[in-house]
Amino acid sequence: MHWPILVVSGVLEAVWAAALAASQRFRRPVPSAIFVVALALSMAGLAHAMTAIPVGTAYAVWVGIGALLAVVWSMITGAERITRARVLLLLGLVMCVVGLKVVA
Repeated sequence: MHWPILVVSGVLEAVWAAALAASQRFRRPVPSAIFVVALALSMAGLAHAMTAIPVGTAYAVWVGIGALLAVVWSMITGAERITRARVLLLLGLVMCVVGLKVVA
């Protein structure tokens, strides 16, 4: 159960990152509230996962998932350009995260 919780926590990392950007320095209440809730749940899930998954692996997977989804979200919303190089690098990141799970 630790790996699925870690994956959900990584997704929540991307949620809180997007909410933080949308909060406009915490001046918008709804994105600010989403940020606080997603951050708390993401950290709680990461802490739980670290009870069974080594800290380095858990943290790398958590950050990798969050970073990947944050970039993909930025590309979807038009905040970042979609280029062949970025897509290839993101695929490499996915392979690294999957590889960490495989060897763990």
